[in-house]
Amino acid sequence: MSTSLGRAVRSRITSLLPSPADVARIRRDPRRDLLAGLTVAIVALPLALGFGVSSGLGAEAGLATAVVAGALAAVFGGSNLQVSGPTGAMTVVLVPIVARYGPTAVLTVGLMAGVMLVVLALFRAGRYMQYVPAPVIEGFTLGIAGVIGLQQVPNALGVPKPDGDKVLVVTWHAVAEFVKAPNWTALALAACVVVLMLAAGRWRPAVPFSIVAVIAATVVTQAAHLDVKPIGELPSGLPAPSLSFLDPGALGSLLAPAVAVAALAALESLMSAAAADAMTVGQRHDPDRELLGQGLANIAAPLFGGVPATGAIARTAVNVRTGAGSRLAALTHAAVLAVIVFAAAPLVSRIPLAALAGVLIATAIRMVEVGSLKAMAKATRSDALILVLTAVATLALDLVYAVVIGLVVAGALALRAVAKQARFGAVPLDRGDHTAEEHALLAQHIVAYRIDGPLFFAAAHRFLLELTEVAEIRVVVLRMSRVSTMDATGALVLKDAVERLRRRGILVLASGIRPGQRRALDSVGALDLLRHEGREYATTPEAIRAARDHLELAGVVAAVPAQKTDPKNTVPKSTDICEEAVR
Repeated sequence: MSTSLGRAVRSRITSLLPSPADVARIRRDPRRDLLAGLTVAIVALPLALGFGVSSGLGAEAGLATAVVAGALAAVFGGSNLQVSGPTGAMTVVLVPIVARYGPTAVLTVGLMAGVMLVVLALFRAGRYMQYVPAPVIEGFTLGIAGVIGLQQVPNALGVPKPDGDKVLVVTWHAVAEFVKAPNWTALALAACVVVLMLAAGRWRPAVPFSIVAVIAATVVTQAAHLDVKPIGELPSGLPAPSLSFLDPGALGSLLAPAVAVAALAALESLMSAAAADAMTVGQRHDPDRELLGQGLANIAAPLFGGVPATGAIARTAVNVRTGAGSRLAALTHAAVLAVIVFAAAPLVSRIPLAALAGVLIATAIRMVEVGSLKAMAKATRSDALILVLTAVATLALDLVYAVVIGLVVAGALALRAVAKQARFGAVPLDRGDHTAEEHALLAQHIVAYRIDGPLFFAAAHRFLLELTEVAEIRVVVLRMSRVSTMDATGALVLKDAVERLRRRGILVLASGIRPGQRRALDSVGALDLLRHEGREYATTPEAIRAARDHLELAGVVAAVPAQKTDPKNTVPKSTDICEEAVR
């Protein structure tokens, strides 16, 4: 047993590791991948710096994350095109952690989240992320865009960041400080960067105007000696790996934040990988392997002072659009950023914070896909409600609560819609072997009900009310062949309805019970109640004949004499036709 288990574990781990196919893909067109990686690095530099600053750990933390996490996720991840690093969504989660537990707690949380992601990969949890509804994702993205933009308000206004972890409160206090002592230089600088990125980006989408805007803002502020706050001194190189931040005594209190970070990393990374697949032909990511890559990246990044990382949708999109075809592009992006860390730290340290704020505000605006939001809002009222609730919860609460609220509401509305699909109604009885007079007599005492759709907890109560309202009937036949699913609640409600009818002297028979239904009914003791003299009925005509026999024995209807038939007659009887029609 232990040997087979060990083999299974080794096989599972091996399936998640890089394969020769990855190396073969890298060799196909390395020149194109190198160019794509260089382009992505240029786009990623201001974003890595900005998200590092926004997280509260500084620009150097953002660069370390982009280099270390970007390289490891590229090698071990499940997508050939994914680019990983610090993201705005993760920053939104990290700000409250920094405010409550301090900067070093972010490193511990990142390490714990990385371990959780590896465990999720080993247990094949990646496939379940596809069940997140589209309105939740759209609302989540809209809310994140709003939070990212609001987080940049203090730096864009040139005021010190007020204390607090609620973005709406912090923004309000920052605006109040600006009104008291306006810093028009910082505001103008941030506004110029936003306008340049958005306007010029429409004109030439392939040009990385974010780095152009940052360079221009830095040159202008240095030449004109403008009074704006720069990033500040950066270390020339990555720090040596260290576990000095790890406090075993704090692990318990940091478990909930780590779960939030792991959930967000999994969700955003798999969303980004799926978006990359949709933008290409023939590319398909491995969700479990992607979780492993992100887990290893988040375990390693804190050792070098980096913040938790995820797959970055914007950088991944740039990677795809510039022609990347393999993991070499994402590796090149990390290598170029490493060179910048070691060679250009003094120059990077002069970048104005207001310019980085402008870059992130423009990025937040670009995240909002107006067309997708309109389409989702017009689809159904339920979709619009889910989208709005998720977006508002993201702004007012936090990302994890927002996703949970979105999923709960989406699940409740989906169950309501499915429950409405369950139909319950009387169907005509077989007229084939009875005269009109006899059929009228039968119709007064026997009714057949067909149940279409699911019989589970969301629809069971309505079913109970409708079934127990039948009157002046001696036999009820339940046609079960079209019941798509049944849970324990549905079986219990059915049992309750049958017992109520039997107390009123009404016999209940069932036809077409499927194996899955039989298990649920038997588990609650309802199966025996649906049998007549120990018999089950495969078809509705069999159940109707049994009901007729019961009524004859009870003296309710008169027995019908057997009719002689010609054995040579090969023409189907009307009874056969009717039996086939009501199966």
